[in-house]
Amino acid sequence: MDEFERLLKKYERVDKDGKPIEEPEFGEIDYVAEGEQEEFVRIPKERIAVLIGRKGKTKKEIEERTGTKIEVDSETGEVFITATKKTKDPLAVWKARDVVLAIGRGFSPERAFRLFNEGEILEVVNLTDIVVGNEKNALPRVRGRIIGRKGRTREIIEEMSGADVSVYGKTVAIIGNPIQVEVARTAIEKLAKGSPHGVVYRYLERRKKDLELESSAYYEALEGGPELEDWEEE
Repeated sequence: MDEFERLLKKYERVDKDGKPIEEPEFGEIDYVAEGEQEEFVRIPKERIAVLIGRKGKTKKEIEERTGTKIEVDSETGEVFITATKKTKDPLAVWKARDVVLAIGRGFSPERAFRLFNEGEILEVVNLTDIVVGNEKNALPRVRGRIIGRKGRTREIIEEMSGADVSVYGKTVAIIGNPIQVEVARTAIEKLAKGSPHGVVYRYLERRKKDLELESSAYYEALEGGPELEDWEEE
């Protein structure tokens, strides 16, 4: 079967033997075929073992919590995520994708699993888009400024913003709600552009006063409280 025929079969209403399924005369018809929702990502090969976990435990947990199927190519770092009959959440494939990406960008599985919580997002900042200067040590220097002595600067960003931060390779990955992520990203960009640590710490301290209130309003909106549009206008 060539590629065109394979794709065509995905959208046909057929049973497991390939025979057409009789559609009901009335009622809503679900045309989503198993495997129709798919995502493909590539992560560093050295992170494959972390994604799979001991005896496949981590990969299996992601599959169970999302109802998806995950296939990993250990040689290339390619990861295929596909919906299955167990997939209930329409966003499940995307959630699984973001967890895989987070692990690929240096997060431990435990911290990456925060993305299963409602309203949490992943943002990846590419430092090469921010770093000023082409000198050989520019990127390592910026990474060092963000991490800080014994990791203290990264810890302060996490403590003040409420987001989780991972500095890995040429990227900084951030997990949190949109408000937390925005604050952490701003602090990281300021450091990458050369702002003194003291200036960045003062910015974080200033924003921390409003973060709890803004985050509470955000989660209330998700749970059916005040409309999200009203929260955004405040």
